Amino acid sequence: MVGSDLDHFACPRCGANDRDRHLRLYFERGGVAERLRGARILHFAPEAPLKAWIATMRPALHVLADLYPARPEVWRINLEEIPFSDGAFDVVIANHVLEHVSNLDHATGEIVRVLAPGGIAVLQTPWCRGLAATLDDPGVQSPEARVQLYGQEDHVRLFGRDVYARIGMSGLEALPMPHEVVLRDIDPDLYGVNPEEDLMLFTRPADRTVLAD
Repeated sequence: MVGSDLDHFACPRCGANDRDRHLRLYFERGGVAERLRGARILHFAPEAPLKAWIATMRPALHVLADLYPARPEVWRINLEEIPFSDGAFDVVIANHVLEHVSNLDHATGEIVRVLAPGGIAVLQTPWCRGLAATLDDPGVQSPEARVQLYGQEDHVRLFGRDVYARIGMSGLEALPMPHEVVLRDIDPDLYGVNPEEDLMLFTRPADRTVLAD
């Protein structure tokens, strides 16, 4: 399984977890930070440390979204039914969300729709090297079965080695950034991050037609 580094998860000082640290490093080293400046951003399940750092990029718009918002500044938005017009955003961030959505194609189709041509999406998700194809069985309903099959009781799928192709089926183009390439000078033990986790970056190509549902 490629996902969080549970042995070095949360910072005892600021509370940032390994995902927050890794994403900021990727954003800074991979050129994503520059894409955030003055951008229109839709951010699902917004991580507090990442949200605060993105604010320093002075985005034109930063919509915070969650299916079950816990803070008043977060909009109640279902990723499968985004209430914004076509091309409304330059950046969509949805980290560790796609393993929770009921209909993956609806969710990724909505991401494609609301992204402006040339826009980018950061879509981290756990995946398993031992699976050739994504495991997604609607008959698996109980929390116990989901833990056994997917690794967590609220997950509804486990991505396999086809993770980039599966997420990209609705029209997103994968632009993965491996740790060993973008962050080769970053000691994963020192920073408490998983070097096996790429930045799962996608783009909506300028000439790509959005697939109809």
